[in-house]
Amino acid sequence: MSAHSPRLVLLVEDHPMVRTLVERSLEADGFEVASYATSKQAIKEFHGLDPDVLVADIDLGERPNGLELATLLRAQAPYLGVVFLSNYPSLDNVEGPTPAPPGSSFIHKSMVDGPDVLRSAIETALDDTRDPLIVGLPDDRPLAHLSAPQLNMLRYLAEGWSNAEISERRGITQRATERLVSRTFHALGIADDPTVNPRVVATRLYIQNFGVPEPGGASSS
Repeated sequence: MSAHSPRLVLLVEDHPMVRTLVERSLEADGFEVASYATSKQAIKEFHGLDPDVLVADIDLGERPNGLELATLLRAQAPYLGVVFLSNYPSLDNVEGPTPAPPGSSFIHKSMVDGPDVLRSAIETALDDTRDPLIVGLPDDRPLAHLSAPQLNMLRYLAEGWSNAEISERRGITQRATERLVSRTFHALGIADDPTVNPRVVATRLYIQNFGVPEPGGASSS
């Protein structure tokens, strides 16, 4: 990266501490950074900034989420590099109709142990000749093997939704909801443990990995 023409990173992260830490790390690495807490702020300022790369969380606490933001901005600027920095185990675990733009890099937040990983992801995202850098959650972590619907179910449970409320909001039968809840508990290895309350354990796991969810923030798609 040339010292005479630093790359401009558009950083979108709703958690203030994470946003500040990432911004400082990128600036120390020679990048210029414009950081925002919401996708709406980023969209408003996008054309005036003309960034080289977007670094965004996927779950931003509101819509558009990170995937939707990246898709919208890439449509306006096809050259835009995209890096997702998220607590989702992988891009495959994200439920919803909007896929990641082609060539997007992905890093699980727990895997950022220094500036090298994030720098590599950004440099890869800016180089069309290289495969995207994917650094997901290791297979031995509790959430690593959850499907996208199961991970979304975990969020519903963390928000305190009952099975009846989940069924109504998602437009599925209560029996289908019960099956998905059961499969989620089995995937987490907590379905057959008589010493624990599976809903409590599932909620704790979600909060440990994603923080306390915003009410109504779970996708219904």
